[in-house]
Amino acid sequence: MAKSNYITREGWHALDQELKYLWKIERPQVTQAVSDAAALGDRSENAEYIYGKKRLREIDRRVRFLSKRLDILKIVDADPRQEGKVFFGAWVKVENENAEEHIFRLVGPDEFEPAKKWISIDSPVARALLGKQVDDEVSVMTPNGTVTYWILEISYQALT
Repeated sequence: MAKSNYITREGWHALDQELKYLWKIERPQVTQAVSDAAALGDRSENAEYIYGKKRLREIDRRVRFLSKRLDILKIVDADPRQEGKVFFGAWVKVENENAEEHIFRLVGPDEFEPAKKWISIDSPVARALLGKQVDDEVSVMTPNGTVTYWILEISYQALT
């Protein structure tokens, strides 16, 4: 399945900041370190030189990816007409069959972060929640079987 090209405004800014940091701060520092290490002589056994060249390739690869990705991403802001339903960017509080509550935020695939409970809009849970309202029941197929959630709360501001 192809990745969605949606992103929250703060997610876009985070990727943009990463790109600027890599290009304007880290890359020049690593380039200078590689240059300094190369001046020391034998490059074949020079760990700083070898590591620096490897890091430059990683930075360049990430810069290329971010540059291309930022060009095609579409920032999605919450619309007042979305209130009461689950759409992109929503914070959703759900309860499962075991009466365990979970809070998820539906975000783009470039910004999902499981530790923060930010889930990709492309994930099965997010797909099941889209368009639903408070008190709706959703079932999600997981590798461990079907999980049923009841929607308790929907907000476009962070839930606690």
